[in-house]
Amino acid sequence: MNTSSKDMALHDPSTQATDGASNERQQMVDALRGFALLGILVVNIASFASTYYALGVPDPMSASLADRCASFVRTLVFENKFYLLFSFLFGYSFTLQMRAAERDGKPFVPRMVRRHVALWVIGVAHAVLLYYGDILTVYAVLGAVLLMLRRRGDVFLACAAIGLVLLTSLLWAGVGHMYTQVDMLMATQAAYAEAAAALAAYRATPAMVVVQHLRDLSQTWWITGLVQAPEALAMFFAGFIAGRRGLLAHVEAHRSLLRRVLSWGLAIGLPGALVYAFPMLRSNDTVREIQGLSVTLLTAPFLSAAYAAGMLLVFQRGRGRLLAQLLAPAGRMALSNYLLQSLVCAWIFLAYGLRWIGTIGPLAATAIAFAIFACQLVLSRWWMRHFAYGPVEWLLRAFTNLRLPPMRRRRQVDQRGGTAS
Repeated sequence: MNTSSKDMALHDPSTQATDGASNERQQMVDALRGFALLGILVVNIASFASTYYALGVPDPMSASLADRCASFVRTLVFENKFYLLFSFLFGYSFTLQMRAAERDGKPFVPRMVRRHVALWVIGVAHAVLLYYGDILTVYAVLGAVLLMLRRRGDVFLACAAIGLVLLTSLLWAGVGHMYTQVDMLMATQAAYAEAAAALAAYRATPAMVVVQHLRDLSQTWWITGLVQAPEALAMFFAGFIAGRRGLLAHVEAHRSLLRRVLSWGLAIGLPGALVYAFPMLRSNDTVREIQGLSVTLLTAPFLSAAYAAGMLLVFQRGRGRLLAQLLAPAGRMALSNYLLQSLVCAWIFLAYGLRWIGTIGPLAATAIAFAIFACQLVLSRWWMRHFAYGPVEWLLRAFTNLRLPPMRRRRQVDQRGGTAS
């Protein structure tokens, strides 16, 4: 249930600078969003492909060594990391929105309220129709919290972020202890029955898919509220601080800082990820899975920071610049791509289309995720050559500013008197 974009992270294209150096720096941030899109898809497709995902019982399609290793890698590298990266970018882009409103001479709060309302509506539709693990509604609500606290100092926000991470980790450590007192046989039987009922519903009809999504939402909202929401808010605060200080606007000037973040992030985050991932190899130890979750909730922000720092360092080098150019268009329309991922997965796995749910293992599902993302890179590159915004970003921007922005790119006159699109 991880999920979210230039507009998904509430970044306004009007904030882009026109000089080449600034455009290059912005491209690196867009590329970082594109990179995060891949991680979100790898995690989300697991719950599309199997109703056993996150239930704490073995998936019949994960019996082979290859599939168990694929689950291990997904858990180790991707789970609970990439939605944190998007959350950081959400907070960072919030400061860009503030500056854009100031430049336009328009009230900032009404603009952001409209933006969050629109994001929430899109998220509800996404959750009900396509994917119950939607993160957009959470972002919309937490964005309102950030809006209220935007005038607080960096020290307050940093302390609040640390406190949220600590409290969330301690809470789930307590839940893990409580599970040691639970009759696991009965819990396992209930989980298998739940997975079977969900599988039948998702394979039945489109109407039953919607009904099952509503049922899943009623059962998982509290997990979203106690796992993703506090950690996402903590990363909102971290990104907001980074935006205030312009850290991503001057990436090349912070290479030493990025190297330290990379080193410390791996040193702290990787052991926690291993503690979380190892129970996946056994696939039947719910208590250890929850205990591992409590550890990774404490350390995942460090690993997410290491991912961001590492990619930003890579993007500044020769071949890394080519990678950034490949990823950036997808990042510029990440909200559209996020929803497109769910649309494609819903068609592949649910009763909207092929009904592949419960028929393939984690290895095949991960391969499909990479194939979908590869297609999105090609599509995004073509789209952004011709249009100024992704289709959903355009709608969100129109509602935010209460006017229709031009969709197609304007042709600009170059210095030699020619034109360039």
